[in-house]
Amino acid sequence: MRFQSINPATEQLIAEYPSHTFEQIERKLRNAANAFAGWRNAEFSDRRTLMRSLANLLRSRGDSLARLMTSEMGKPITQALAEIEKCADACEFFAEHAEELLATELIETPGRRSSVRYEPLGTVLAVMPWNFPFWQVFRFAAPNLMAGNVGVLKHAPNVTGCAKAIAQLFIDAGFQDGIFTTVVADVPAIKSIIEHPAIAAVTLTGSERTGRSVAAIAGAALKKTVLELGGSDPFLVLADVDVPAVATAAASARCINSGQSCIAAKRFIVEASIADEFEAAFAVAMAAMNTGDPTHRTTQVGPLARKDLVDHLAEQVARSVDAGARVVIGGHHLEKGFYFPPAVLTEVRPGMPVFDEETFGPVAAVIRAGDDHELIELANRSRYGLGASIWTSDLDRANRLAVKLECGSVFVNAAVQSDPRLPFGGIKNSGYGRELSSPGIREFMNAKTVCIA
Repeated sequence: MRFQSINPATEQLIAEYPSHTFEQIERKLRNAANAFAGWRNAEFSDRRTLMRSLANLLRSRGDSLARLMTSEMGKPITQALAEIEKCADACEFFAEHAEELLATELIETPGRRSSVRYEPLGTVLAVMPWNFPFWQVFRFAAPNLMAGNVGVLKHAPNVTGCAKAIAQLFIDAGFQDGIFTTVVADVPAIKSIIEHPAIAAVTLTGSERTGRSVAAIAGAALKKTVLELGGSDPFLVLADVDVPAVATAAASARCINSGQSCIAAKRFIVEASIADEFEAAFAVAMAAMNTGDPTHRTTQVGPLARKDLVDHLAEQVARSVDAGARVVIGGHHLEKGFYFPPAVLTEVRPGMPVFDEETFGPVAAVIRAGDDHELIELANRSRYGLGASIWTSDLDRANRLAVKLECGSVFVNAAVQSDPRLPFGGIKNSGYGRELSSPGIREFMNAKTVCIA
């Protein structure tokens, strides 16, 4: 089987890549298992040196890597450059802090000495998506490799060029062959890879459907999983805000990565007393987002990654309009390229696709709420629970609301984002487990109790 990489801005074929054969995949998995035998015992100082070298390579090759990302999935070039820098930052963070995050813990018990040691599990398979083709990979790889695990990447087919470039970065940084491995494989091969005895655990970022499938296979094989799935993050706007300023922030939060982000704000729940003002200002801010050629530094919204994504988004908007929503701006795609300009829908209610489903593109749903109870009820009325943001000058009120939100993270007066210092993940149909920070680096570790009587 061959995978095609197509430029979503021009619809032109970039390259074709053959998938690895069963024999090639088998050899790569055995090689990873063999590499783990030595890597697990490597000193933190040795791992730290390699990880810092990797960060330096990311920065020195940042321009070419960002251009590759933009050509394969359409990310605006300034955001692509920022993504590469974020990967380098993560490498440096875990190089610096992994040892302390995994330090043996002494526990007071009646025994002479009781402790908990954190020891790596082995080879972690990462099934990764196309929307952040570098960050998603380094978010898993930097902590896990610093912890002594080794990684096998199965990337999305449309960013195979990025997958190969990442694999080359690890080799050029000096990592032993097998410590980080990329396999180019089609969907049916994932089952046999998960079941392979060389694989100890699986991490996946992707859709609900894929998450359910991977979790079922891994569960049957008694292998641990971490799932980061979809999101329909609420953006709560309280009546005391500076409406024009928050409307501008809302447009940026909705259109990050051209709207193709699990943690992009999607449902804008606004106190009724300022709803008219916010809707008008928000429509202006969304219309002002510069949509165009993703290679231009002034572009804020590029194309969606594939044509089927454009068609699905248009269908979600159409079904919502049929159910009573009103399109204020946008709502249609352009003829050339996989573009879907920013859109704002008002008069949105639960039961409409733009409220109930994840909209993976720059489509914003505005919902009105009468009081705090309704704000929370609407925000939590979702099968997702990834992130949420609250916008207000009343921080006490924000804290009261934050504890009632059903999600993995809440940001006040800021858009939801991932940060190596903070745990990242969701609840409900947004998945389980955590990445980053102390909880993330410990997910694929054996917490071994050692008691001396």
